This record gives sequence, structure tokens and C-alpha cells, in this order.
Amino acid sequence: MASIYLPPWRIDPIRRSGVETPVPIQSLARLCARALTAAGAPSPASLGLILSDDRELAELNRAHMGHEGPTDVLSFPLLPPAAFPAHDDQDPDVRRNLATEFALPPGGRPHLGDIVVSVERAVAQAPDQGWSAADELSQLVVHGVLHICGWDHARPAERDAMRDFERVLLTAP
Repeated sequence: MASIYLPPWRIDPIRRSGVETPVPIQSLARLCARALTAAGAPSPASLGLILSDDRELAELNRAHMGHEGPTDVLSFPLLPPAAFPAHDDQDPDVRRNLATEFALPPGGRPHLGDIVVSVERAVAQAPDQGWSAADELSQLVVHGVLHICGWDHARPAERDAMRDFERVLLTAP
């Protein structure tokens, strides 16, 4: 699938074989760009968006998180949280994670990371959320992008701030 350029962002979507999405990929890319901009991600940059299924997410969840079974979204950031602006209720210890930056070739575009979303899980859990599969998939994509940008929900205050920010991004025109 071709990259989608939404300056200053390049979104690199991949839709796994057999995965049908209730939201056009171009719309999901616009959501990614909106979230990256709002979260203050360094730009220009690229982001991978992988639309997959429960089987792949279960494998990734086991390999990278040590949890059994599928999950709805996993984020694989390549920059430390300190590379992004601090946000309300963020754990201050996260800001101390100052990884060494590496030099890019002149004109190089850093890759912020990848998010992998189970479209199958989004469709299955949408009724429990009281909204459509399209709304659930959109929410998961925004959630994944915010994780790339240093947001987390381990602490209740940051969880609430993250949910509020997601709602703002999902309802923006």
C-alpha cells in the first residue's frame, strides 16, 4: 500500500491480507496526522499503521508484552517520551527517559514508530462501547498514536487525561 503524505507527516499504512476495515484508510491516516500534530510530535516524520487481526495481535502481545491472547492495539514507539512535549498528569519519571538520539542523513525523515490494530477486535468490542465498529477502530488508532507520542494510562490521572484528549481528537472537524 502506498504511503499517504499529509504534510508534515507520512503515514505508511499496511492492511494485512483478508482484513476489511470499516473506515477508509485515508480517513485513518488523517486521524493519525491530527493526533501527531496535536500531541506535538517532532516533524516531519513518518508513522506506520498496520491493520491486522486477533491472531497477529495475540502473537505480538505474547512476544512483546508477556500477555496471552489478543489485544486491540499495540504501539511500538521508536523515540522516548521525552522527545515529545510533556502533557498534563504525565508521570514525571517518564520525562527522565532521555535516550541518545541518532543522526539522520540530511533531509532524513525520522520514523516515530508503528501501531498495530486488530480490526477484528475493534469490530467485536464496538457493541460493548455503545458505538459503531468504525468509531471503535478510529478510537483505537488515536489511542495507539498517543502511545507513540509518550502518552500512557498506567496512572489514573494520566488515563483520564488521555481519554479526554482522545475525545477531543475524535470529535474535531
